[in-house]
Amino acid sequence: MSSNRWLVGEVAYVDRMPALALEALNEKQRKVAEELMNGPRGGVKGPFIPLLRSPELVDRLGRVGEYLRFGSALDARVRELVTLIVAREWTNQFEWAVHVPLALEAGIERDVIDALAQGRDPKGMTASEEIAYEVCAELSRTKGVCELTYRRAIEAFGEAGLIEIVSVYGYFVTISAIMNIAHTAPPEGCTQLRFSAHTRRTKSYRYAPALSAAAGWAT
Repeated sequence: MSSNRWLVGEVAYVDRMPALALEALNEKQRKVAEELMNGPRGGVKGPFIPLLRSPELVDRLGRVGEYLRFGSALDARVRELVTLIVAREWTNQFEWAVHVPLALEAGIERDVIDALAQGRDPKGMTASEEIAYEVCAELSRTKGVCELTYRRAIEAFGEAGLIEIVSVYGYFVTISAIMNIAHTAPPEGCTQLRFSAHTRRTKSYRYAPALSAAAGWAT
C-alpha cells in the first residue's frame, strides 16, 4: 500500500487528511508543528496530523491533552483504562495501538485489555478501575451516570478526580472522532482491533460502538 493507504483486515482505507508538507505550512501551522516536535509528544503524530488544518484548535486542544496525559494527578492506571475504553468504543486503531503499551506499563492486566478488545466486561480489575469502567460504560450508554455510580466515583476519586476522568473520556472521544473522520492511519505493524458485526455487514463504516451492551460481536 502507498503511504496514504492502509488496511484493517480485508478493508483498505485512504488517509483523507495526510501529513502536510513542511513547505505548505503557513506561519501559524509551522509554529504549532514546531511546538509539537519540541514538546513531550516529539512530533506531529496521530490526531495532530489532521488537526494541523486548524492550528489554533490544535494548539488549544493539544494543551488540554498534554495536561491530561502528562500533568494530571489522576492515577496512570485509571487514565489509561479510560483511554482504552474510548479507543475500543470508537474502534480507533491509532489510540489503541499507542495506549496499550502505556496501559501495561501503568499496571493494567493483559486480561483486562484483552477483554476490552473483545467487547467484554473485564474481570479482575482493581476497585478504582472497576469504578472508572462503570462511569465510562454508563456514560456511553445513558449519556450520564446514576446516583449510585456518581457516589461511588466521588468516594473513590473525589470531585476533582471524577471531573478529570470525564475530561479524559471526552478528550479522547474528540480525538477519536477526528481521526475516524480523517481515516488517520495507525502505527505500522500494530495489533488491530476487530470490527463489530454491524461494521462487518455494512463495510461503509470503519468504527462502531464496542462496549458489550451495544456491539453484538461477530466471531
